[in-house]
Amino acid sequence: MKNYIKILFILLFLPFVAIAQENDSTKVKEKLERSAFESAMLIDNPTNVLFNKNTLEVQMQHRFGEINGDQNDLAGLYGAANIRIALSYAILDRLTIGFGTTKDAWLQDFNWKVALLRQTRSNSMPVSVSYYGNMTVNARKSRTSTSYGFNNIQDRYSFFNQVIIAKRITPNVSFQIAPSISHFNQVDATMKNDMFAIAFGGRFKISPQTAIIFDYSQPLTQFDDNNPQPGISLGTEFSTSAHAFQIFITNNKGIVPQQNYMKNTNDFFNGDVLIGFNITRLYNF
Repeated sequence: MKNYIKILFILLFLPFVAIAQENDSTKVKEKLERSAFESAMLIDNPTNVLFNKNTLEVQMQHRFGEINGDQNDLAGLYGAANIRIALSYAILDRLTIGFGTTKDAWLQDFNWKVALLRQTRSNSMPVSVSYYGNMTVNARKSRTSTSYGFNNIQDRYSFFNQVIIAKRITPNVSFQIAPSISHFNQVDATMKNDMFAIAFGGRFKISPQTAIIFDYSQPLTQFDDNNPQPGISLGTEFSTSAHAFQIFITNNKGIVPQQNYMKNTNDFFNGDVLIGFNITRLYNF
């Protein structure tokens, strides 16, 4: 008799167990989609990628001389190069800060990136949205007080702000669009202090570690004279869990974004292109 009572008790209790499990399942945290890109940079523009908390990223960005320059410079490899070396650190899963130094104009940039929205696997949030910004100082040593046109320390400052909207369309195809504003405290008389622009970029995987990448940057603000050229870049990316290597051709040499948006004079379709590469390495602490 006691066994029948036990069985009856179990049968009466089962519906409540099922209801409790169903309620728990509705509270399961929705899974995030994998990052649209492997690296925090897509050739010349930042991506939406932020790394896990306590991750250190080491960056090296290199641009050789222009291919159509001196005929004896081996397609620009012997020409005047521009180099940027940088570090960035994820102090939170959604917040990264960094510092970089660039050869041309001795630019010292302090930068930050914040994840605002993240794409989910269920597509309830269809895109990822991140904000990237920097403050850059032109640190060239003046031989006289006006040798580089800097009368005040503020004349050396420039700023960049960009919203990055990215989507991982399929496991092999990713795309981003990124409106931005660049600001220089001091510019030539024919220029404006602010430049509105928009960038488009994409990544197409052709194997688990290899992808074709492209980046297009279009300045929108019109100057009185000598408007900057749009930036066009095309290349290949090789990546692992801790490394990303990008090699490409581009008409951008500035590396720091506002330099390219405000001051790029190279015409891609006139042959003013150069070879460049980006290398990143991750360290987890």
